[in-house]
Amino acid sequence: MPANRHLASRIASALTRLFGGEAGAGLLLILAAVLAMLAANSALSGAYHALLHAPLPWTPIPKLETAHLWINDAVMAVFFFVVGLEIKRELLVGELSTPAQRRLPVLAAIGGMAVPALIYLAVAGGEPGLARGWAIPAATDIAFAVGVLALLGKRAPPALRLFLLTVAIVDDLGAVAIIALFYTAQLKLAWLGGGAAILIVMALLGRFKVERGWPYVLLAIAAWYCVLHSGVHATIAGVLAAFTIPLKLDRQGDSLLLRMEHALVPWSAYFVVPLFGFANAGVELAGSAGFGPLPLGIAWACCWANRSGSSARSSWPRRSSWPSRRPPVFSRWPEWPCCAGSALR
Repeated sequence: MPANRHLASRIASALTRLFGGEAGAGLLLILAAVLAMLAANSALSGAYHALLHAPLPWTPIPKLETAHLWINDAVMAVFFFVVGLEIKRELLVGELSTPAQRRLPVLAAIGGMAVPALIYLAVAGGEPGLARGWAIPAATDIAFAVGVLALLGKRAPPALRLFLLTVAIVDDLGAVAIIALFYTAQLKLAWLGGGAAILIVMALLGRFKVERGWPYVLLAIAAWYCVLHSGVHATIAGVLAAFTIPLKLDRQGDSLLLRMEHALVPWSAYFVVPLFGFANAGVELAGSAGFGPLPLGIAWACCWANRSGSSARSSWPRRSSWPSRRPPVFSRWPEWPCCAGSALR
């Protein structure tokens, strides 16, 4: 018995070292993605797809009729809420607190959206029915990008992660705008207005220094529900709701935003993101289009255009007159490796 206890203790200690910290969260995401790929390309394929895409016996929200929709539209809102909290904190008191510091990731995001779309159109735009897919490579999969970066652990500077988060958030906002303008048959303005009104109420709560968390949580859920039915991707409500959470520090140096971020980060890293990876990485390789125009256009756009677009737009401001100060993300690392590495997303 003592030997068994000793072995169990050693295994538990090894698992704690393996999965502890940001690198562990990234590793968990990769494992979930690998399991999804194995399941989708094995005898378990039918069960895997049925688990995610079969209609649920009952759902409180008819619009979310499958487990896959619940994960992508509901559970992922928590991830975007956490990202929004981190971005707001950095915008107010951190590495993005000045216009010059914010300009770099915004320009990188614009380049990372425009260039992939152009490359996709050059490769696949001439094929019938494929031109409308130009927006596919323009969007960043923020959850996988952050998860892969987390594998570097402390070897990656925190400012690089912040840079990637900011680029991805701007990218996602741009993707929402693209979907609304080019791919949504009809925006439901009543639902969209309801969501905007709720967000305004949340902002007023922060203005009047309401420090209890439950009013914000209830209103954030209501805002998410409205955005879900508006025709805009519901996860954007998570980011916008996070921007309304007050950051003002109390006498103990604490705030509602910091408490929420501290409470939700483990759930986001160790549950939400791996669950998202398992639900979305299960791509069947058998019978795929292979080297057809559609996959080639997406692959070239994502692998090369995203890299060149983000990298070029990131370095261009320092070759012009603005900004003169070297951004913090490159204060310790070489400029081009950081740009090119973070652009491969």
